[in-house]
Amino acid sequence: MVTQFTLRRQKQNKAGECPVYLMVYFDGARLACSTGEKCRPADWNEDRQQFRRSYPLFEDANALLARMATDVLTWWRAVRAAGDVPTVAGLKAALRPAEAAPAPAELLVVEEIMKFRELMRGRGLMWNTLRHYLVVGNWLRDYQTLLGRPLTVAGYDLATHDSFLAYLRTVRGLAPNSLYTVGKDLRRLFGYLREERGCTLAVEPHKLRISSEETDKVYLTAGELEQLRVAVLPSTLVPVRDVFLFCCYTGLRYSDVLQLHGGNVEALPDGTGQVLRLIQTKTRTRVSVYLTRVAGALLAKYAGAERSGKGARLLPVYQNQVMNRYLKRICRLAGLEREVEQSAVVSGLVCKRPVSLHELVTMHTARHTFATQSLLRGMPVEVLQKVMGHANIKTTLVYAKVVEDFQHQTMRRIWDGAEYDNGPQTIGSVCAVEPAA
Repeated sequence: MVTQFTLRRQKQNKAGECPVYLMVYFDGARLACSTGEKCRPADWNEDRQQFRRSYPLFEDANALLARMATDVLTWWRAVRAAGDVPTVAGLKAALRPAEAAPAPAELLVVEEIMKFRELMRGRGLMWNTLRHYLVVGNWLRDYQTLLGRPLTVAGYDLATHDSFLAYLRTVRGLAPNSLYTVGKDLRRLFGYLREERGCTLAVEPHKLRISSEETDKVYLTAGELEQLRVAVLPSTLVPVRDVFLFCCYTGLRYSDVLQLHGGNVEALPDGTGQVLRLIQTKTRTRVSVYLTRVAGALLAKYAGAERSGKGARLLPVYQNQVMNRYLKRICRLAGLEREVEQSAVVSGLVCKRPVSLHELVTMHTARHTFATQSLLRGMPVEVLQKVMGHANIKTTLVYAKVVEDFQHQTMRRIWDGAEYDNGPQTIGSVCAVEPAA
């Protein structure tokens, strides 16, 4: 194969410029293709087949011709090796290779977590979970503002992750279990980006795992429930106390008691009582809870025309933050001053301090109280699991303090002949939950 560059004088334009062609000779055949370059005949050296010094930027132009000759030779060898026939189209493609596609824009972590949130909304994730993705996205945005550069998906490595967690821990003041939730959200995001979007990552999603910490469950004893029940309170606080007690007797979450309506109450077929049947808001699990006498009495207390219509709620429930604020005042007025040890890790040190019980009580304390009182009164763990709507029995057993007390009482009863003891109590003061629930 022989290549030559020639000036096509017969195609001279009005400006006096002629196109430069590349001629390829092989096996008695010839292929011709324009190089895209033009010059006046005076600027072309026919013998050397290149541009003269008089041509503007002649060095660059001659380097281009040399590169073309090399590209044609490479193309020729590939065609012969494949046993194909050289064509003009192939020659043009070799001289003018297709432009490389522009590199795709880098994916930004903040944008991707917001897109992932909308995707999960379409897949039916619960509102609280979607809200937390929004919160994590806002934290990521604030962190990259602090860094002064965007956080890219491809550049998010373990070092960046550790730095982000340090920011959340020191600047935002997040607790270990809050960091655990952040890590869980990021694991899901990066797992989706790799598995479903095919993105190249700088870190394995499973390495974003953060250990959670066991927290002590705050609950009320039978005696403390009685103190709360008989406490003299301002009339504005009585409904809050009653809703809290109702949750202590049934184990309902705030989100479930908030939406409790007449359709959730059913009479037992034998007429011996009533049960609550509902779908839990958090887990969408269907549960059935037997209404004890004290729980039924609280519902009857607030029964009335305004709570019997279509869509009417059975109990006067305020916003969760308002309920929690009032509960602390109620428990203080009821004299719930038992000291509870609270621990936290500060700058790598475990700091412990005693806190009065009334400062720690929230609406969720009622659910813990129901679980503890049920276990201490002998309800089988399997039954309690069904009543509380736990998918895994391990979730029911996280009440470590309760399990310890239950173990101690069982051993005392078996080995020392001690009687059951759950503190002072009266009929109707504690949740007399029946295993048949």
